[in-house]
Amino acid sequence: MTEVSLAFSSPDQIPLIFGTQDRFLRQVRDAVGVDVTLRGDEVRMHGTDEQIKRGLAVFAELRSILEKRGELLDSEVQGVLGISGNGHHTNGGPAEPIDLLEKARKVAPRTHGQGEYVRAIRENDLVFCVGPAGSGKTYLAVAMAVNALRQEQVKKIVLVRPAVEAGERLGFLPGDLLAKVNPFLRPLLDAMNEMLDYEQVKRYMERDVVEIVPLAFMRGRTLNNTFIILDEGQNTTVTQMKMFLTRMGTGSRIVVTGDTTQTDLPPHVTSGLLDAIDRLAGVEGIAHVRLTVSDIVRHRLVREIVEAYEDGPGHRKSRRKA
Repeated sequence: MTEVSLAFSSPDQIPLIFGTQDRFLRQVRDAVGVDVTLRGDEVRMHGTDEQIKRGLAVFAELRSILEKRGELLDSEVQGVLGISGNGHHTNGGPAEPIDLLEKARKVAPRTHGQGEYVRAIRENDLVFCVGPAGSGKTYLAVAMAVNALRQEQVKKIVLVRPAVEAGERLGFLPGDLLAKVNPFLRPLLDAMNEMLDYEQVKRYMERDVVEIVPLAFMRGRTLNNTFIILDEGQNTTVTQMKMFLTRMGTGSRIVVTGDTTQTDLPPHVTSGLLDAIDRLAGVEGIAHVRLTVSDIVRHRLVREIVEAYEDGPGHRKSRRKA
């Protein structure tokens, strides 16, 4: 048996991580199999080497969530532990944090759905992720791309987005290509800038290690040993999606993200994302992950907003009156 001490930035974090009447602590013990004891302000964990390894990963994720939000929700603890809402353990256990190898920074999936998403990216070369705004689909994809780059699993990251959101064509925007695509690729760059120092991101872009490119400029390319992210995939046509997916070269990985409730295509045009998910269902090496409202981790009002739009006009108002 092995024994280790757990470090906390403040003793005040301990009761929050343990939960009311130690309910979170009991869930960790049951899921991981470790024994956790509290002596004064020192938390000690006992178990086998494998249990200790899993326990440390779980507490690191819980601590990361707590430091960002100041509280822990039951759904977040269950997501970290890989426990479904009915109390059963999901296959594979908790997803490990994504190590960015940048001043010990790590990104931890904060819900069960996010954990499944990260696990799918680790285990497949092509992953489609559909989910509402704020569910972490873009952020986690960028984190996995940075991890793959810094682990030397790939040599390059390519960030792609269809430039259709504002109804403007690139030619009407001022500046060179980088300036033109910046507004469209901004969400991807913002995510990367949160994970890496600004100067590091700048060096990557100058050396073409990180490339940002509008979807239209992908035609004719073959990308080997590259982690490719296509964001806002619901705004691609069937032809565009086929063109994009066939850019995949040896040693490359692709993640396609999108929110099918926010499609900017004309009403009569089929979304390439939905078409690809349907066509490629069951193909080995391809995974499809669907995130839901319960996976939203932005401001609490984002979940309320998404639910309000899903309900339709007047629905939530009548529900409140009831």
